[in-house]
Amino acid sequence: MVRQKPAKLPPSVRFRVPPIYMLYLVATPLGHLKDITLRAIEVLKVCDYILCEDTRHSRVLLEEYQINKPLKSFHQFNEKEMEEKVIADLKEGKEIGLISDAGTPGICDPGEALVKRCYAENLPFTAIPGPSAWVMALALCPFNKEHVQFVGFLPKKEEERKRVLASTLTSTATTIFYESPHRLVDSLQALQPSRKACVMRELTKKFEEHRLGTARELAQYYKQNPPKGEIVVIVEGTLQDYSSLSPQEHVKFLEKEYHISTADAIKIAAELRGIPKRDIYNLIHKK
Repeated sequence: MVRQKPAKLPPSVRFRVPPIYMLYLVATPLGHLKDITLRAIEVLKVCDYILCEDTRHSRVLLEEYQINKPLKSFHQFNEKEMEEKVIADLKEGKEIGLISDAGTPGICDPGEALVKRCYAENLPFTAIPGPSAWVMALALCPFNKEHVQFVGFLPKKEEERKRVLASTLTSTATTIFYESPHRLVDSLQALQPSRKACVMRELTKKFEEHRLGTARELAQYYKQNPPKGEIVVIVEGTLQDYSSLSPQEHVKFLEKEYHISTADAIKIAAELRGIPKRDIYNLIHKK
């Protein structure tokens, strides 16, 4: 058998040599320290310094892998202030690592604004893939994975939270969100009681928990057993047929099922039916 030489790539599609300076978004373990890639360790060891949310938390990981690099705080309270310094250092040719307390930075963690700034300044950056809590939770849940939507953390205010849930949970997609322990029961109670959901807690850690049930069952369980730790909630998609409902009936259905205002129900109904919001408003408020 004669082996053929690989064809030469035209200049437009040849691989570029990576720049010698770059911002690296490095995924770190959710809890188990061994859940880090070899590449992540290599990259962190060559960075000039590492940005992190909590230096005390991140130092434990770095000491485990003998990564002797300076740590600098980069969190929601100083992110804007630090951004200018990081951009200036990148322009000077420094290599900088960005990690969060757990998982992939820039996803519900500091880093999103910095990525936008790198695009604007035409500065090179990349991500070192690895752990992500919502991806792991999705793999562990039994729901359909063909259509998925991730909505991050739900709003803290009750009315805003209900509005977000109502607009996302009328979709056929499996919906994923992060939640804090003290708001978990409230969020579960904002769902339709019979809606199936999974609560994934403390992933990769000693007390990892996967709990499947209806929203009502899960809310009752966590009322009696207050949760702790990091939580991911996955809600099964729905195949609701609204064709038999008039616009007015559709609005009343959404109000009742999702405990939202008439104004919010009109907006969502209009989006689902593909008609102007004003048309439904006029039908409901006509004299």
